[in-house]
Amino acid sequence: MNDVEATWQSWLSGLAPSKRAAAQSLRTQFEALGAADAPDWARSEIDEDRPQLARFVLLRSLWRGAIDGWADPGALEQVAAARRLLAAGADRDDLVLLARAIAYEAVFVALDELDCGGDVNVSGVDAGWAVMESGEDGRPTDRPLSGLHEDLLTMDPSGRDGADMRR
Repeated sequence: MNDVEATWQSWLSGLAPSKRAAAQSLRTQFEALGAADAPDWARSEIDEDRPQLARFVLLRSLWRGAIDGWADPGALEQVAAARRLLAAGADRDDLVLLARAIAYEAVFVALDELDCGGDVNVSGVDAGWAVMESGEDGRPTDRPLSGLHEDLLTMDPSGRDGADMRR
């Protein structure tokens, strides 16, 4: 048994049976989603009562759709300016990197704004918002998904933390 597994088993043994079952289920779900550090994610959700599974799914989904989607065949060709650049001899890989970098920045800024919650001190308007986890029935669980922008880069499904966009 390796250190990660030993730590996991030791931690599990100290949990009440219902929390132990929840932790094991969470770890299985994180592993199925490809989380390299599934035990840490599950432990954080149980110990800190943070909606880590919802956070993981949202951030990974944004990477796969909004950011990495530009590498899909035909994605660039749907944009007239990109078609013109390709026709003029632009390198497709460079255009994909550019589109992904711009998409990353747009997603980051949007998440940062969502994380701020309409901070009255910044906007001067007495209105705000919160991003919440929802249950299977679609109702909010009252567990906020906060600090999303802080972890966006580390959620790159390639495991490279966006390094290919910075070359």
